[in-house]
Amino acid sequence: MKNSKIITIDGPSGVGKGTLAKNLADELDWIVLDSGSLYRMVGYLSLYLDTRDFSEIREKINKEEIFFKFIDKNSNISLFLGKDDLSEFIRNEEVAKLASEFAVLPEVRDYLFNIQRGFMAKGKGLIADGRDMGTIVFPEAKHKFFITASAEERARRRENQLKELGLSVNMRILQKRIEERDNKDSSREISPLIPSEDAVVIDSSNIGIYELKDKVLKLIRS
Repeated sequence: MKNSKIITIDGPSGVGKGTLAKNLADELDWIVLDSGSLYRMVGYLSLYLDTRDFSEIREKINKEEIFFKFIDKNSNISLFLGKDDLSEFIRNEEVAKLASEFAVLPEVRDYLFNIQRGFMAKGKGLIADGRDMGTIVFPEAKHKFFITASAEERARRRENQLKELGLSVNMRILQKRIEERDNKDSSREISPLIPSEDAVVIDSSNIGIYELKDKVLKLIRS
């Protein structure tokens, strides 16, 4: 039985998944699950607690409630662990690297799997943004989307984000890193980055954020 109250949005980084999830949440008044932030949370806590022992990290997480919210209308979604907004701490390369290392561990994936499934009970409907939402975490979702974009376009978008932060980056190196990560994610044994058989694949390379939202909403409502 397909669950019409779950929308999954999978795909690599830089394709507009997060913005699409936010726009859909605004339109439908559903809650958003940003699964990638959960893995980054584990990476951050590894640094914060100075440990690679996942049992210690799990103990810390179990003491608090995990939830997501938008601080203001134009903000990215923020991850809260209890009263602490972790958003600014989980968006750096060191945390991202640790998150990738923990993400291949079955005990970590099993633990976060249960946390992610728990989000179904937290709102009128759920928009799940990630890499294996439609294939592994919510296979029963009625509405599944896999968003893609060229590595060149994603590198350009990332370059613009970094420029807004006053940072500079080599475009060629950035694109190479994106291509390497895509290859690694799509070929890994555990939860590879691939669309589910029943997902609608959309290339966002030449689509604006509102056009993408309207296209997805039209498919959902049809």
